[in-house]
Amino acid sequence: MSSTKRPVLLLTRPPQDSRRFAAMLPDWPAVISPILRIVAVDHDAAALRDAPGLVFTSAHAVPAAGAGRGRLALCVGEHTGQVAHAAGFDVRMGNGFAESLLPLIEAAGVPLIHPHGRHLARRLPVPGMVVYDQQAVPLTNEAGALLAGTAPVILPLFSPRSARLVADAGRGARAPLWPVAISDAAWAAWAAPAAGHAVAQRPDAAAMAAAIRSLPLAEQ
Repeated sequence: MSSTKRPVLLLTRPPQDSRRFAAMLPDWPAVISPILRIVAVDHDAAALRDAPGLVFTSAHAVPAAGAGRGRLALCVGEHTGQVAHAAGFDVRMGNGFAESLLPLIEAAGVPLIHPHGRHLARRLPVPGMVVYDQQAVPLTNEAGALLAGTAPVILPLFSPRSARLVADAGRGARAPLWPVAISDAAWAAWAAPAAGHAVAQRPDAAAMAAAIRSLPLAEQ
């Protein structure tokens, strides 16, 4: 980490998510350049407000459901659960993987709706509703200059779709690329050269930060 070619984090999640993750790694320089823009889309807001229970696989869907009012919320992981709890929902959490929601859905005891983004990694056995779109956007000039440089670039990948988009943007980069994936599925979606990589031991931000700290970049 003392090299003149100090590794840099290229954070490609939406700005608030990226800033929150950067705060977990305060000693690492970071460039924020979202690869996706979250845009609300028309949906049946009344149906969500009246639903006895909701299934959330992303915190981005929580605002669309209205006030929690003690209603049941099955949340894929800790961050989504925290956002739903703050909105007033009675939260039950999975372990970060969509599969962990299946027994919670089975045991829910009330009708459920799954509000989600237009691009969905996995469909669940409950009615779904698209409430936002994840629109691809180009990297910033600052991010492009980083990829054209010689310092190692660490690329946290939080979903298969973002992994594909970041790989496309990074193809032809001069900088050594070090993708760090939140899951095997996200790593499998990477399709560009890499100097090395890591996969988080759990599908959450803390495990992603730990995976980044474990990279052998001191040897570069």
